[in-house]
Amino acid sequence: MLLLFVILVAPVLAADDERYGYLTISDVNVQLDNGTALIQVNYSVDEGTRFIFFLFGKQDLKSKLLKILNYDDAKMKQIDLSSAEFTVEEAAVSYGDGIYWYPAHHFNVVIPNLTVKSPQVTRNFRMVKEFPAGIGYFAMNGSSSVPAIPQATPTHQ
Repeated sequence: MLLLFVILVAPVLAADDERYGYLTISDVNVQLDNGTALIQVNYSVDEGTRFIFFLFGKQDLKSKLLKILNYDDAKMKQIDLSSAEFTVEEAAVSYGDGIYWYPAHHFNVVIPNLTVKSPQVTRNFRMVKEFPAGIGYFAMNGSSSVPAIPQATPTHQ
């Protein structure tokens, strides 16, 4: 009997790994810009909770999203009932001269589709709870403190 219970219940529990309370995460997109991470989260909320947001505001929604993202210093830029945008200053370590390292990061739920994009590369992951291993990247042109190579000027003899 216990075995039958485990066989029937385990897939249901696994299917809800991307849920956190009334939230179901669909994807997280991280855009790396110098040392800052711009994070877009797309999700759905249970129908029964929509009315509560109109009565009491979205503070609980913001708190749940911050818990999911697991960044202590994330700042909310925008939030609605299907998506939110956050900024994390100094999410990446700067090594100077426009060189950055965005370290591995753990989320508090399974992210069905995670995209991490630097100026040089885009990495996509499915059904992950963390961004593994980190990513090194260079600042976009014009953002680096590396001086430009001067152009040679013709000399007359």
